Amino acid sequence: MAAIGATRDVELMHRALILAERAAERGEVPVGSLVVMAGEVIGEGWNQPISAHDPTAHAEIAALRAAAAARADYRLESATLYVTLEPCAMCIGAAVNARVARVVFGAWDPKAGACGSLFDLTREPRATHRVDVFGGVCAEESRALLRRFFEARR
Repeated sequence: MAAIGATRDVELMHRALILAERAAERGEVPVGSLVVMAGEVIGEGWNQPISAHDPTAHAEIAALRAAAAARADYRLESATLYVTLEPCAMCIGAAVNARVARVVFGAWDPKAGACGSLFDLTREPRATHRVDVFGGVCAEESRALLRRFFEARR
């Protein structure tokens, strides 16, 4: 059973990577995100803070907003949030507030990651909700996309 779940996580992370490429095509840092509930994608997003002139327009926030709108409920209690880069404090905070069950991410982010790299807000004992976190899914593909993006900008 674990292998089936892992295969599905990889499949969904590949879909998030396509969204990350969409961000890169628009000059945004290539991060893509999906919200999945009961096996169905109910929200998706990609980074848009530059084009939206909005510091909160991260891929995860866009995906969570779309999922909450699709469900007409901000609580996404059995959902999994997929994201190509380890969520920052703002994004993991939003996932906690939405009561997301799982977060699956690709590349670790030592500069801003809040799921174990810089901070670990998912293990904060005073938090109102606990999120299961699985990092490193398709990490090399995620890192390579980020590396290509930043190398092209130098």
